[in-house]
Amino acid sequence: MGDVFRSEEMTLAQVFLQSEAAYCCVSELGELGMVQFRDLNPDVNVFQRKFVNEVRRCEEMDRKLRFVEKEVKKANIAIVDSGENPEVPFPRDMIDLEATYEKLENELKEINTNQEALKKNFLELTELKHILRRTQQFFDEAQLRHHQQMEDPSLLEESSTLLDPNEVGRVAPLRLGFVAGVIGRERIPTFERMLWRVCRGNVFLRQADIEDPLEDPATGDHVHKSVFIIFFQGDQLKNRVKKICEGFRASLYPCPETPQERKEMAIGVNTRIDDLQMVLNQTEDHRTRVLQAAAKTLRVWFIKVKKMKAIYHTLNLCNIDVTQKCLIAEVWCPVSDLEAIQFALRRGTERSGSTVPSILNRMQTKQTPPTYNKTNKFTSGFQNIVDAYGMGTYREMNPAPYTIITFPFLFAVMFGDLGHGLLMTLGALYLVLRETRILSQKIDNEMFNMIFSGRYIILLMGIFSIYTGTIYNDCFSKTLNTFGSAWSVRPMFGENGTNWTFHTLQGNKLLQLDPAVPGVFTGPYPIGIDPIWNLSSNKLTFLNSFKMKMSVILGIIHMMFGVTLSVFNHMYFKKPLNIFLSFIPEIVFMGCLFGYLVLLIFYKWIAYDVTTSKDAPSLLIAFINMFLFNYSDPARLYTGQMVIQCMLVVIAVLCVPCMLIVKPFILRRQYLWKKRLGTQNFGGIRVGNGPTDDEAGIIEHDQLSEHSEDEEEFDFADVLITHAIHTIEYCLGCISNTASYLRLWALSLAHAQLAEVLWSMVMRMGFSRSYVGVVLLFFLFCFFATLTVFILLIMEGLSAFLHALRLHWVEFQNKFYAGQGFKFVPFSFDSILQGRFDD
Repeated sequence: MGDVFRSEEMTLAQVFLQSEAAYCCVSELGELGMVQFRDLNPDVNVFQRKFVNEVRRCEEMDRKLRFVEKEVKKANIAIVDSGENPEVPFPRDMIDLEATYEKLENELKEINTNQEALKKNFLELTELKHILRRTQQFFDEAQLRHHQQMEDPSLLEESSTLLDPNEVGRVAPLRLGFVAGVIGRERIPTFERMLWRVCRGNVFLRQADIEDPLEDPATGDHVHKSVFIIFFQGDQLKNRVKKICEGFRASLYPCPETPQERKEMAIGVNTRIDDLQMVLNQTEDHRTRVLQAAAKTLRVWFIKVKKMKAIYHTLNLCNIDVTQKCLIAEVWCPVSDLEAIQFALRRGTERSGSTVPSILNRMQTKQTPPTYNKTNKFTSGFQNIVDAYGMGTYREMNPAPYTIITFPFLFAVMFGDLGHGLLMTLGALYLVLRETRILSQKIDNEMFNMIFSGRYIILLMGIFSIYTGTIYNDCFSKTLNTFGSAWSVRPMFGENGTNWTFHTLQGNKLLQLDPAVPGVFTGPYPIGIDPIWNLSSNKLTFLNSFKMKMSVILGIIHMMFGVTLSVFNHMYFKKPLNIFLSFIPEIVFMGCLFGYLVLLIFYKWIAYDVTTSKDAPSLLIAFINMFLFNYSDPARLYTGQMVIQCMLVVIAVLCVPCMLIVKPFILRRQYLWKKRLGTQNFGGIRVGNGPTDDEAGIIEHDQLSEHSEDEEEFDFADVLITHAIHTIEYCLGCISNTASYLRLWALSLAHAQLAEVLWSMVMRMGFSRSYVGVVLLFFLFCFFATLTVFILLIMEGLSAFLHALRLHWVEFQNKFYAGQGFKFVPFSFDSILQGRFDD
């Protein structure tokens, strides 16, 4: 099998980098993205590594750039993304970059500090302006009320009832003090109650809301405030009032007592506000210009800093030679890319100006390499489906190439509708054709990005749904009469028929067509299901039988294909014992029972025609009687059925002890033989640098290869239990997995019935022969299209997708795919930067 069906062959290599060329060489490897560095200093603290200071400097530059980015976003300035991928700066350029970023940060901090101080002063002047205006209104209202009381004594008596009776006659000579300020509007009720309780009702509070919200200089948020003035008598109350104002964070401002002084102060305040507003505008313009200039190069700066930090972090994984002139690194890399890696090392050496070349040596190791599957934009989605189940063990069969066909096909079996498949295909085709433009837009919507990354999966699912919809002859719950029905009622009238008359047709709601009558059934429909079934009352009965048998056939073929793929793993890893004692019993067991069931289905379709189909025995009953050895029913599908079925059951039963007992005893015999001979190389030897049983994480005891002297003793009971669990799981799984494939039948019928119900409940109301029906049809079609997209396409499509996913993970992949490896994570600038800018 080619490498497309397995993960890439990996090797462990040792790289010797000269100190002056190490930075540039690692930079070139990062651009290439084909090596995974191993940490050669696992016991060394991160703060004690050689390049920890450089990493800290990069983190400090990254912090400064994040501060600039935050200010740019706060100012609603778009960060320019030209798509440029700058080269990694040299180490000597770090000082210039640090100076540039520090200068920009200090300038922005100074501007922010000055702007905050100006805004704070502007806020104080604005609040003072409102205080002077509102206070003058309070005093004008009080003076107007005083004149009204002098003219009408009854008002004076009414207002005097609020005071103490002993003080009514002394109201005029009293001189009250007052304080004025601004407080948050939401604190007014609590503030008023506190004043009343603490001062025992001996203060008078007036307040008015400020219509326009004021900007908080610290946070930039807009807050609503109110102006208040508090009248009191005596220094004691004055101190209490000020303390309460301080507790509620109210801002107090000096307010003159005479109207003339208040007017002069208001004029001065307005003049200062105008001047301050002009200074604020100039400061904001300067800040905007600085941020706009930074936004043009901010992304490039981020890329440079991220690359430098990644390089120094990678250099910390290397060992330093005793001469301090060489760095030693160990990397995992694909064997097919060794030449490209060596070329990148030569390019990095030349860029650094070093005359000593870097050296790349392959190493022999018993460690399990990481798993790496090369993908492109088409296969990456299907590979992600496989990897979501578990990362494949090194060099075992990769299910992704087969999933490209089987996954959308099984989805389409459940989603089979010509119209829905066409809509899905058109939507996916739009994403495929416009993928370059969509990628350049860098959309941040997570849901859209998930759909866009699976555009090729959706495209194939739509294409296969068109095919299965054609087979089902189902288009938006309606059938297409493309070739004309193969059924005809004309022969029913005449000499050879049953002498139906028009009175017979009018008087009977349901009539049955007999295919045995010559001319009623002219032959099979050219492709798919005959459209006349859409009019029949037994439509569901026919489709149930057809789709259930089809699901069983597809499921058994899919599972047997998975079992067949396991033999290629056994052959590649040189495990002949697994071939004879695992694969052959498994495939024989499944073929004798469920493969035989598939043959019975095809045989019944071929052997019985319209005249003999009524005498055909039930396949389900025949299959159950096969296990019970019950042949009392004289009906037989074919001659010699009893002998063949009994032989198949016996062969299937004999396969169970072969998987359960024979293999553990052979393994025990091999272990004792090896122990007696004292050799460490017995049985199969793995090829190349493929994984051993222990390294791959699979407990296989069919061969004893390269065991160490201190290896654990062979535990026969443990091996026997392991194989017993595997055998029971496989035998029962053959039954449960076959039943699981019936979801193909269930979801297909559910989708078709849901589409039919939606059509009958929505669209039929618009098919009336009137002008109202025409107008109603337009709105009903809009409603029908909306429900079709959201229910039948999205919800039903997601349901079929999840069920197809389960069929591949549980019923197909577990037959040959262990999925116990670990992923190859190369040092790549693209993945690092993509992770940064996708956050």
